[in-house]
Amino acid sequence: METVSLESKGYFGEFGGSFVPGDLQQVMNQLEEQFLRYKDDPEFIEEFNYYLKEYVGRENPLTFAENLTKQNGGAKIYLKREDLNHTGAHKINNAIGQILLAKRMGAKRIIAETGAGQHGVATATACAMFGMECIIYMGKLDTERQALNVFRMELLGAKVVPVEKGQGRLKDAVDEALGDLVQNYQNTFYLLGSAVGPHPYPTMVKHFQAIISEESKRQILEKEGKLPTAVIACTGGGSNAIGAFAHYINEKDVRLIGVEPAEAPTMTEGVPAVIHGFKCLTLLDELGEPKPTYSIAAGLDYPGVGPEHSHLKTSGRAEYVTITGQEALEAFQVLSKTEGIIPALESSHAVAYAIKLAKELAAEDVLVVNLSGRGDKDVEQVFKMLKK
Repeated sequence: METVSLESKGYFGEFGGSFVPGDLQQVMNQLEEQFLRYKDDPEFIEEFNYYLKEYVGRENPLTFAENLTKQNGGAKIYLKREDLNHTGAHKINNAIGQILLAKRMGAKRIIAETGAGQHGVATATACAMFGMECIIYMGKLDTERQALNVFRMELLGAKVVPVEKGQGRLKDAVDEALGDLVQNYQNTFYLLGSAVGPHPYPTMVKHFQAIISEESKRQILEKEGKLPTAVIACTGGGSNAIGAFAHYINEKDVRLIGVEPAEAPTMTEGVPAVIHGFKCLTLLDELGEPKPTYSIAAGLDYPGVGPEHSHLKTSGRAEYVTITGQEALEAFQVLSKTEGIIPALESSHAVAYAIKLAKELAAEDVLVVNLSGRGDKDVEQVFKMLKK
């Protein structure tokens, strides 16, 4: 099959693009056309905002973590509460946006990939709401780590397909979902959950997740009368982080900090390569293949990262740091005990770095941490890890 690359669009610096078979490129072109048609359409915007408010429960708070701040000393820590969304994470913002697009495109069958299960749950939720068939691809290992989320998806009417190929993780689930799309593109809409994949997905996901920073920017100005010193978010594929960064990218004085697992250091050790139909910083093995990754947080277990993050890193606009699984596990417990908020293991990486950074800053500094999800899904896993 011939592979088509769109040189002119969907690029962030050298990253992004669309490297997919010809048939699939036609699907991407059609998707881009419909997205561009509807994203600024007043009726579409009104419907999207209606579901964000009445169904997702937005706007969610920007909570001052007073106890954590006192315990730490240094900068004030604020938490953007994506954990309070319906389904418990940021993923629902994008799922609602894309399902409204799928509805307008006449799709009846929705497919998605999921790692930690939160995007799978969000997609299954949206499909239940709009009466659409839903198939979720999930790495076999992740189905075991996140058995509760698998049951949630099934309860919502989705069919969960465990992927045994490769490592049985997020990358393999994406492979299968893309394979399904190639076979069934005439009647299928791929509701991609992260800011990755061929153009227009990274742009589209950012568009629907930008609501996070649109709100947090307004909220922090109301609370502090100034912009934050830094915005901190965990990065796997990068959807919560790009949403948390979006409205601050042009605010040059605001530091943008992505926090990745030390066990999958895509930003620090990755090299430019094509993965899943787009170019990004990727962890490669000695054969030039995507490297097996492992993180205690299934949602961060990906050998690549969104193309815009790759560009923000190489251009120097954003900083990317690593946190170990152990540090994330500690932050998971610290936030639970000090604030009565149990964070997702993914978000715990961002919390762990915020705790470190706050101590180095002054009392007048302000940090906004994107609390991308709640930790209910991880409690059993953490229980087992702590018992060991």
